Amino acid sequence: MNFTLVQLRYFVAAAELRSMTAASRELVVAQSAVSSAVAHLEREFKVQLLVRHHAKGLSLTPSGERFLSEARELLAQAADLAAGAQGLGGSLVGQLSVGCFVTLAPFVLPALLSGFAERHPGVSVRLLEDETASLQAALLAGRCELALLYDLGLSDELEVERLAQARPYAIVGAGHPLAAMGRVPLRLLAPEPMVLLDLPHSREYFAALVALTGQEPTVAHRSTSFEMVRAMVAAGRGFAILNQRPAHDLTYDGGRVAVLELDSESAQELPSLPVVLARARSVRPTRRAEAFADACRGHFRDGPAFSGPGTP
Repeated sequence: MNFTLVQLRYFVAAAELRSMTAASRELVVAQSAVSSAVAHLEREFKVQLLVRHHAKGLSLTPSGERFLSEARELLAQAADLAAGAQGLGGSLVGQLSVGCFVTLAPFVLPALLSGFAERHPGVSVRLLEDETASLQAALLAGRCELALLYDLGLSDELEVERLAQARPYAIVGAGHPLAAMGRVPLRLLAPEPMVLLDLPHSREYFAALVALTGQEPTVAHRSTSFEMVRAMVAAGRGFAILNQRPAHDLTYDGGRVAVLELDSESAQELPSLPVVLARARSVRPTRRAEAFADACRGHFRDGPAFSGPGTP
């Protein structure tokens, strides 16, 4: 085979940006160089990778989709090889793309990234905060190497490592009749209006917890924002179930919530959410990714409790 890493890099840029012109601007090269690189790869592999649409950019063929994933992996391994040589087998250097579930990120990433930066100052971490489906797609497409997320609806194409368990807990407004109890069975809250964290997979999980009491949830309000859910509860609009617990009970607008742990009888019935580190099975991790995985293990093993009541 006769092709170069530069040609692969040009193809990846064109495929991701869906435009030869945009790729040339991104790479700071002539558009003809990008077009020639893609054409060379198509001739070399005897397959069409991109479909050119007049005045509408580019789209990937099915073969192009597969080739893009493999090209990303090869470029990542090449960068890892160069970084290892540059570091003379010692310190790690280069860029690492990491994903994290959007509601989990503020509870985990600040301390985790600070500790990782102290140990590996030569590694630049690029973050992707999103929902489960987008994180899975990014992992499988090679746009990020690792992702921290909940084990909800994950593909069999991902290899997952369980790091912690996040037990559910309830919140009510500070003036709620049960606010001072500190610990309640969920069946006492189930008939009341519910403020639902309305994210894919998460909403089904929270609704299923209420259903375990034998009652269907009465959803009064929905929000994709963790803090909006807390603020609505503080305003007396209903109760909510969450898994990550902030360090204080104040909301953005100055309201206050009361945390209610679920008593032992309920806690045995209510499943926790596993927090996992995921990567694509088909991709060999770089040294940077392996170092970050070690940092994640240490963070969850040795760090302070990061989630709601009852978390190990």
